[in-house]
Amino acid sequence: QVQLVESGGGLVQAGGSLRLSCAASGSIFSIKAMGWYRQAEGKQRELVAAITWGGNTNYLDSVKGRFTISRDTAKKSVDLQMNSLKAEDTADYYCYLKPAYGLGDYWGQGTRVTVSS
Repeated sequence: QVQLVESGGGLVQAGGSLRLSCAASGSIFSIKAMGWYRQAEGKQRELVAAITWGGNTNYLDSVKGRFTISRDTAKKSVDLQMNSLKAEDTADYYCYLKPAYGLGDYWGQGTRVTVSS
């Protein structure tokens, strides 16, 4: 059983910063990638940022230059540093883990980020 525990969401003013963290626990032996999706009210879930365990990253165009994803391979964790936050970044953020082997991804319970304008 694999669990992802997220932390770091909250309320922030536009222009502010937040850092999201996600740590994996349980029987996970090899990770291919971890990352963050978000889902705003009334919108589809979208990939915000992802990082392979080798260190390659990709970002949603609208967050490039503002968000930075990083991982700690020993701790099996991933962080998302979010700077210069905008009202349109308001959403529920979900951590995910893609195993190197296996049939599906694992998901966290979600953490809410609210950016007030």
